[in-house]
Amino acid sequence: MLITQEQVLEALKTVPEPDLKKDLVTLNMIRDIVIDGKKISFTVVLTTPACPLKELIRNSCIEAVQKLVDADAIVTINLTADVTTGRFNSGPVLAGVKNIIAVSSGKGGVGKSTITANLAVALSKSGAKVGIIDADISGPSIPTMFDVEDVRPNVIENENGKPTIIPIEQYGVKLISIGFLSPSESAVVWRGPMASSALRQFISDCDWGELDYLLFDMPPGTSDIHLTLVQTVPVTGAIVITTPQKVAIADAQRGLQMFRQPQVNVPILGIIENMAWFTPAELPENKYYIFGKDGGKELAEKFNVPLLGQIPLVQSIRESGDAGKPAIINQDDITANAFKQLAESVAQQVAIRNASLAETRKVEIKV
Repeated sequence: MLITQEQVLEALKTVPEPDLKKDLVTLNMIRDIVIDGKKISFTVVLTTPACPLKELIRNSCIEAVQKLVDADAIVTINLTADVTTGRFNSGPVLAGVKNIIAVSSGKGGVGKSTITANLAVALSKSGAKVGIIDADISGPSIPTMFDVEDVRPNVIENENGKPTIIPIEQYGVKLISIGFLSPSESAVVWRGPMASSALRQFISDCDWGELDYLLFDMPPGTSDIHLTLVQTVPVTGAIVITTPQKVAIADAQRGLQMFRQPQVNVPILGIIENMAWFTPAELPENKYYIFGKDGGKELAEKFNVPLLGQIPLVQSIRESGDAGKPAIINQDDITANAFKQLAESVAQQVAIRNASLAETRKVEIKV
């Protein structure tokens, strides 16, 4: 009996996308079905190349075809990805950017820039196109963490004669930071309107091209920068970073509540608990909860948002940041695995947000 394309599609209608809770056919994730006798091949288009459930989806597809079409079928599946977006088409500003993510913290010193750098590189290593805007105007760390402190971005004129900044690219991630525009030993003192103006320039005067994820490394706390961001571009969602101790949790809670204010209303993608425990290199299986235990996890449960990851306090993370080479690069250990899983969780939550919530628009705030 000849196997038909219709039979294959009917079988794949029984395979749900685990996060989106609809079947792969309804979600238009099945493409390019080719049948040659008992050989069946097709493409599954995932919502992100960092999908943590790709092998589950692959195995479920094979099982469905062999169970419902032909037990002897030889099934070949090509997994590719088309990152989803929930952005409202709001004009030319960042038009090629699918998802804008604010990476924030209630207080300084919780490792926000370290997390941003490693998350960006991990997403890039998965196959996504990624950029970072270092919006921490008074304390830019991204140039140091990417070993580009002495690099200056090129400026060209576009077709309208307007100067356009070309972001620096390092480790597969496009970067812009106030640190590129001033010596590292100089203090940058900004009043609120000046800082906001600088951020708007990074957004509108840079050629970001096509990106799946643009991460904003925000200043600690709540400030004009946060309001400027949500008023200038549609923000897909916010990530809140904290450490486990009580004082950090209290500040993180305020930062989370800022995004949830009715006039802001930016979805919270989740919470990252950094420095969740200390693990010495010589005892990789040991965990010492020197800053307390599960503070970020409990905060996520309190506000009913995902806990995206718990990142250990490991000496190599600090050393890698100081050396300008994020820990995720060329490492196959507890550190790299933690950041890989974090990138998968973030990509997963972005896909769920885009499938389940209304389109993101710029925020209209009158203060």
